[in-house]
Amino acid sequence: MRFTITGDNLQLLNVQLEEKEVFQSVSGSMAYMTGNMVMEAKKQGGILKGLGRSSGGASPSLVEYRTKGGTGVVGLGGSVPSKIVDLDIGKGRWMVQKTGYLGSQTTVDLNVGFHKRLGDVIFGKEGLVLLELSGNGIAFASACGDFIVVDLKQNEQYKVATPKAVAWQDAVKYDIAAAAGIKTPSSGGDGFFVTTFTGPGKIIIQSMAVSDLALSLAPFIPAER
Repeated sequence: MRFTITGDNLQLLNVQLEEKEVFQSVSGSMAYMTGNMVMEAKKQGGILKGLGRSSGGASPSLVEYRTKGGTGVVGLGGSVPSKIVDLDIGKGRWMVQKTGYLGSQTTVDLNVGFHKRLGDVIFGKEGLVLLELSGNGIAFASACGDFIVVDLKQNEQYKVATPKAVAWQDAVKYDIAAAAGIKTPSSGGDGFFVTTFTGPGKIIIQSMAVSDLALSLAPFIPAER
């Protein structure tokens, strides 16, 4: 598999596959593909059923891409203005917010790493669901705004607004808690959640969460008549 990431704040992932290579992505992320690419829904089992049970809602769907008759290309993107980053899972496990997972080689294993019921407005009715990515291969995370990558030293700490924490290496310790006495319009009255990260390892932070984008656009959406 070969890939390029193009664009600035409206990025696209371009994946080039040879025959017998398989790539998977979240449903609805395909922007274009060559005529010899074949896409099919992945069977609803394993991680998909597990996510459905843990979140209390419908399990998400994944789509697999294959090429027939030579090299094929598929272009993938997020649903909002976003950045895309590649993660080499063969060098170590990563934790990724479920909404941040864009796709991966099928040699990457997806498992529910954490699930907690938090503020509905920030995280949706299913709460916060983290995916643990393990195995081998390349995975891709996508999130709104720009990315800041921090390489924490041993015992170095960062406190990050939980919706803006996109992904982090498995070696990084994390603790999610509500900041006492702090509430924001996007918290739905449930408090402001902060994740404390303790190194060593890398963390990826986004400059704007989708909930922030939605709130900034809300005043400009026409009301129903």
